[in-house]
Amino acid sequence: MSNSDNMIPAWLDGTLTPIDKLDVHRRGLRHPAVSVFVMRRREMLIQRRAMEKYHTPGLWANTCCTHPGWGESPADCAIRRLNEELGIKGLFPAHRDQIEYRADVGGGLTEHEVVQLYVVEAGDDLKVKPNPAEVMEVRWIELYDLAAEISRHPERFTPWMRIYMQEHRDRIFGKLSQS
Repeated sequence: MSNSDNMIPAWLDGTLTPIDKLDVHRRGLRHPAVSVFVMRRREMLIQRRAMEKYHTPGLWANTCCTHPGWGESPADCAIRRLNEELGIKGLFPAHRDQIEYRADVGGGLTEHEVVQLYVVEAGDDLKVKPNPAEVMEVRWIELYDLAAEISRHPERFTPWMRIYMQEHRDRIFGKLSQS
């Protein structure tokens, strides 16, 4: 597979190298990623991945996530992907943190990502137009309801969404109170 659209940066022998995306996941190579969380007060916009996705199809995930292209900044990648996946324009996410995780995503594939986390507050008038090749459904959900749903039905969510909400929620969203 030599299509440059399928090439993503990954660390190979300590050097960041462009490698085929599927090969990166088959080999479980450590690679850069971006995750975006669009918030409306205490609610997050989540997406259900399209059935055509090569891993974790039909599972719920955060607003959007992807791998930056070779030479693409994480911030530019976050803005690009909001538009490509959800038709969202005019939002400029703020960098929140960086985490690293490794997770089996099924089908012999592994995500080993160094993730730049971005959060952005949206207004009630946010226009969302999901790309059906990427996203089959979206919904807004309050963070505590999301945590409870993941606890009750983890199989409905991507491994990274479970990791974000179970291990890194305070780092991403700050300390939340029940009020």
